[in-house]
Amino acid sequence: MSTPHPDAVTLQLPSPHGAGDDVPAPPRPTYAGPPTPEAAPARPPTSPEEPLDLAGIGIGPFNLSLAALAHPLTHLRTAFYDQRPAFHWHPGLLIDGTTLQVPFLADLVTLADPASPWTFLNYLKHRERLFPFYFAERFHIQRAEYDAYCRWVSENLPALHFSHQVDAVRWNTDRAAFEVDYTQLDADGEAEALGRAYARNLALGTGTVPHVPEALKPLADAPAVPVIHAADYLAHRERLLAAEHITVIGSGQSGAEVFLDLLRARPAGRERLHWLARTPAFAPMEYSKLGLEHFTPDYTRYFHALPEPVRDELLPAQWQLHKGIDHDTIAAIHDELYRRTLHGGWPDATLTPGVTVRTAGRVGTTKVELHLEHPHQATRSRLTTDAVVLATGYRTGHTDTLLAALDPYLQRDAANRPCVDTEQRLVLDPCVTGSVYVQNAEHHTHGVGTPDLGLAAWRSATILNTLTERPAYPLPSRTAFTTFGLRPSPPPNPTGTPRPNSTLLQSP
Repeated sequence: MSTPHPDAVTLQLPSPHGAGDDVPAPPRPTYAGPPTPEAAPARPPTSPEEPLDLAGIGIGPFNLSLAALAHPLTHLRTAFYDQRPAFHWHPGLLIDGTTLQVPFLADLVTLADPASPWTFLNYLKHRERLFPFYFAERFHIQRAEYDAYCRWVSENLPALHFSHQVDAVRWNTDRAAFEVDYTQLDADGEAEALGRAYARNLALGTGTVPHVPEALKPLADAPAVPVIHAADYLAHRERLLAAEHITVIGSGQSGAEVFLDLLRARPAGRERLHWLARTPAFAPMEYSKLGLEHFTPDYTRYFHALPEPVRDELLPAQWQLHKGIDHDTIAAIHDELYRRTLHGGWPDATLTPGVTVRTAGRVGTTKVELHLEHPHQATRSRLTTDAVVLATGYRTGHTDTLLAALDPYLQRDAANRPCVDTEQRLVLDPCVTGSVYVQNAEHHTHGVGTPDLGLAAWRSATILNTLTERPAYPLPSRTAFTTFGLRPSPPPNPTGTPRPNSTLLQSP
């Protein structure tokens, strides 16, 4: 049996926020009044060492969705931890006017429980903004508004613990629970106290991290010339605009938004902008009605049932489903470029797709030289620039260190990636009776919908349904008009499929 840190300060875990097990839970939760921590029903005090039913690591939109849907399930004890002092969603990309690429119904809870108090519409109601939103006729809300909505939810859910950095996770056989060691941080981000929680199940929602191509890593690590990832764009915007020449690398939505913002801020005829992309075109995102059905649970089940080599072959070919640019942004870029031709001449802006950056280096102390290659032309060139914005996407967060102690129990595929079952659980050795759920780390097993906000509520409901004997949130048996494949995909299990070696948490 593992022992606590010798100098650990055990922090009091959140007091449970539901009735005891002798109080029956209703089949569907009912709500009264505005959602506040005070509105949550009180639970009797418990020991700090009593295992939680679910501990969440990371509080991004996906684990925030899970926490919101778990909140009314009073028989579940949950806690969610994040090292940040508060919720913030991609703050470096909250450019004025940028919108989500999914409708507002893809909030944290609506597609699983539209009666929840944590819906976006209820947020507007409590902000007295329902009528303005009604007349605005907005189906796709601004990113800043989505961020504000999520912060409103995060500030009112009692099970969330910010400024808590999870350091390690282990399986404790004697307790039949996971040990979660964390450090509580002060306002300056310095260690304040150590603590440990026990949980029967975990939900990993640590998110993704900005990806910097190998050729540009040495430049990004040196501060002399701004070479920054788009994730930090707004923090460096003024410094970038002061540069004589700016290059944006990446053809996705972030690259398009950054390029458009820089273009609008530069004087006509002196834009001095380059926009480079590996893709063969600055292509629109697939947004047809039937194309969007790739982001349904039906397609997710179909994709999961495919052989691993087929899944790996499919994913790169589907890039326009999630890496293209929305039509409005493409139109806005073209309109801005066209407007600058009205008085004669063309804007000093070069847009070149089909280009890769082979290597890069510094020229003196104030410039960067990019070595470019165009495979279709079999040509190479050099571009000297004063600043670079890398809109090169994100990769799954580094959880290997966090889960190092669980590695011997993990089942991996042929590419050494963790296997994930249909209910979002890592496939573990049967001796581990708890489950580790993953959120936005199962692209290789669940397909293009993995990072999509529109599947957040469905995935959270799927996870919660596996923790109870009856469905906490009944889910639809069909979600797409398209029939994917000739052989039907396995139908969804309304109560979730328990692991054979696990003990279900029975609803009272």
